[in-house]
Parts: sequence; structure tokens; C-alpha cells
Amino acid sequence: MEAYMKIGFITSILEDYAYEEMIDTASALGFACVEAACWPAGGAERRYAGVSHIDVGRVIEDESYRKHILSYAKERNIEISALAYYPNTMDGDLKKRKENICHLKKVIRASALLEIYMTTTFIGRDQHKTIEENLALFDEVWPDIIKYAEENRVKIGIENCPMLFGADQWPGGQNLMTTPVIWRELFGRIESDYFGLNYDPSHFVWQGMDYIQPIYEFRDKLFHVHFKDIKIRKDKLAACGIMAYPLDFMQPKIPGLGDIDWGAFVSALTDIGYDGYACIEVEDRAFEGSREKVRKSLSQSKRYLEQFV
Repeated sequence: MEAYMKIGFITSILEDYAYEEMIDTASALGFACVEAACWPAGGAERRYAGVSHIDVGRVIEDESYRKHILSYAKERNIEISALAYYPNTMDGDLKKRKENICHLKKVIRASALLEIYMTTTFIGRDQHKTIEENLALFDEVWPDIIKYAEENRVKIGIENCPMLFGADQWPGGQNLMTTPVIWRELFGRIESDYFGLNYDPSHFVWQGMDYIQPIYEFRDKLFHVHFKDIKIRKDKLAACGIMAYPLDFMQPKIPGLGDIDWGAFVSALTDIGYDGYACIEVEDRAFEGSREKVRKSLSQSKRYLEQFV
């Protein structure tokens, strides 16, 4: 039997949905999987964060809750591709850093207990330190996290978003894992079959980078994929230049409404035989404001991508 990519979505866009309603929505729209948001309770510091569709602390402590999470999804033919939590584990604020690492480890443990064995996240970055200083910080912070993931047999897929949008993330952004040059460096520092990528091509577009070639070079590190588009406003870029805040000249869009050549992108994934999870990430403000618009963003994205997947 041939294997194919499974189209899903990251659930943070359904921020006010209970777990059951989120799964029902995924099923009704015909998705194969969801990347389940697992932030700690208590509000978000940024957009599209702070959503918790699965309580990882409860997963760890309550076997009946674990069974409910799995059975509810299975009965509706929805797989959970990964447990998602995207914090800054190298935050310059040591209290925040400790809290973020602690919760990430809970997410990893819950992913093992639910037999998902995948967690999607960021490396993090101290935004006020240089790349070289952050590489040294990575050596302090991440070996222990990857060791814990290995012990639980959970793959860690790092998204390549720079987490640099506006003044709040200036000057360096809040995620170090942003380019193939840095990927090579970090994968060389921690050689592990459980340390890889959750690859999102949109971030390479606004950085002016090739988003196709890395698929071939890092084929063995592609644990998970995000389907998100981006549109470069050339009129704004011409006025403000690449040194401006990125949101001054780019805007996230749903697949098909931005600048990515999705035929070429999916073609490259099929070249390497990728048959894992590919989850739509909606951050398109044109589809916010109502549940109907959000559902439309998911259904329209899925319909567009199905011509390739």
C-alpha cells in the first residue's frame, strides 16, 4: 500500500474551541490530522499562542483523560500529528526560560504517553545576543532537552520561523533555527535521530532564500511540514527596505494566496518520498473575525492543496 502525505492543520487558529469541537471540525472538513496546540493555561504573550486543546499535565496524571483524547480522535478518523508548543526556551529572562523548558518537557512526555511521538516547537533565542552567543546558549540548554526526548522516543521538529516580526522581537528575533547554515551547525552540535525540522517554506520567502533546495539536503531531518503562504508587498519593500521590521513589507496568507510555488514545493517533497504530516498554519488576517471565516480559511486551503497532495 502506497503512503501519502497527510493534510492537517495546527489547531491554534481554533483558539476558543474545546478539544472535542476542534476534532469534530477537523473531521467535518475532511482533514486527516491535526497538530494539537498544547500551551500552558493562562493567556498568551503573542498572537496564535496560548491555545491549549490538550492539557499535557492532565495527560501525564490521568489515564482516563489520555484514553478519551485518543479514542475521540480515532472514532472521527483524525490522527494527531504532533503536540505543538512554540516557546522561547532560550529567553533572556531566566524565569521565563525555566518555565518554558519545564512545560516543553511535559509536552514531550505527554506526546510519548499518547503514543504520538512527535513534538513541534522552536529552539528559542536570546534576542539581544549575537548568533555566536546564542550557539553557546544552545549548548547549555538543548542537550538536556534532546536527551529527554530520546528517553521518551519523541521526535522534536523545530520550525524555522525567525520569530522576528516587529519591535517586540527586535533586534535578533526569538528563534535561532532560521537558515540552513545554522541548521548544519546545530545538527552538528547535537547528532540525534530525534532532533529535526518542522519545515515552513514561508519564512524563507520573506528572507529572500531558496525554499526548495533545503528539502533535498535535509531530507532525513524533515519530521513535519507546515503549509503556510506569504506575500511580499513589493511596494512597501521598495519604500522601507529589508532592514525594516518584517511585517512592514510582508504578510502571512493561506496557501495559494501568496508567493510560494506550491506545485514546486510539493513536487520536491514527493521527490524525497516524504509521506509524513503536512499541516496548514493559518495566520491570514483576511480570514479572522468570525468562526465562519476561520472555517473558510481551512476548507479553502485544503481544497487548494489537494490539487498537489
